[in-house]
Amino acid sequence: MVLSIFIDKEGGISLNDTADLSEIISPLLDEIKPDPFPDQYMLEVTSPGLERPLKNAEAIEKAVGKYINVSLYKAIDKLKIFEGDLISFDGETLHMVYMDKTRRKEVKIPYETVAKARLAVKL
Repeated sequence: MVLSIFIDKEGGISLNDTADLSEIISPLLDEIKPDPFPDQYMLEVTSPGLERPLKNAEAIEKAVGKYINVSLYKAIDKLKIFEGDLISFDGETLHMVYMDKTRRKEVKIPYETVAKARLAVKL
């Protein structure tokens, strides 16, 4: 069994952050009576990662200026997946710049058409 605790903060999480919090949390869990985890378990303190999901409008707003991946319910210009820089988001429309083969293109995506969005790693 694994108890996973996800942590996050402005500027991101370092390996030291996860180690420090693990050292703080582990003894606190051991003190809880009755023991909520009577069987042996492994404590995992982790961050959402580099490709964390953007689950709501607030998360997308915070991602302005970052490289993201967006999957759509309905295609725009015959595409349902866009990966590129999020230029702006006004709460209703995502404005992105992406590469189509060797051409730089822009797209405006209505927020209600977004099925999934996440940060992406640019290779």
